[in-house]
Amino acid sequence: MAGTSLARSRAQLARRRARSLERRKTRPLAALAALVLGVAAVVAALGPLRPSLERALLPLEYAAIIREQARAKGLDPALVAAVIYEESKFRDRTSHAGARGLMQITPQTALFVAERSGGQSFVLSDLSRPEINIAYGCWYLRYLLDRYRGNVTLAVAAYNAGHSNVDRWVARAGGAAAFDPRSDIPFRETREYVADVARRREQYRRLYKHELGL
Repeated sequence: MAGTSLARSRAQLARRRARSLERRKTRPLAALAALVLGVAAVVAALGPLRPSLERALLPLEYAAIIREQARAKGLDPALVAAVIYEESKFRDRTSHAGARGLMQITPQTALFVAERSGGQSFVLSDLSRPEINIAYGCWYLRYLLDRYRGNVTLAVAAYNAGHSNVDRWVARAGGAAAFDPRSDIPFRETREYVADVARRREQYRRLYKHELGL
């Protein structure tokens, strides 16, 4: 009789321990589930704010100048905005290589543009003026697009790495039709630049359709 009671007590104790262990195992899972639900609720609440957040992360300035110059040069204003963002984040600055202003134009390129666009009174300090910098940057971007027969990828690559490099890469690839920026651009910076400009262009088209006159 005593043996039976002892066995029953041990069985009950074992069951209690098993239930306690099971509760300890399920407690973290319950906490994780609550956390996931909480995060989902926050994301859902922020959903309507997403365009505003994206605009904060991807600003647009000088929209009127961009529209005017893009129209005058036959460019997509979203492409111009994307190039400006990748070049300077819309800040007037000078790089270690001497590139200046919003579209990061080098003195050599600026003089090249000035000679061909009628800028007889141009001086390098003019590149700090947004209207001049964007006008020259758009002129050069149009020049590159014409050089590469409207191929945006090649024009953007040349804006970053220079057309001499791009001409060599295209020849090595067997022509523009065979050119693949992922494998035929040897410079990592330029590969990433081309991809980033393409992505930003689509974002600007989506976020700033009205401001860019699209």
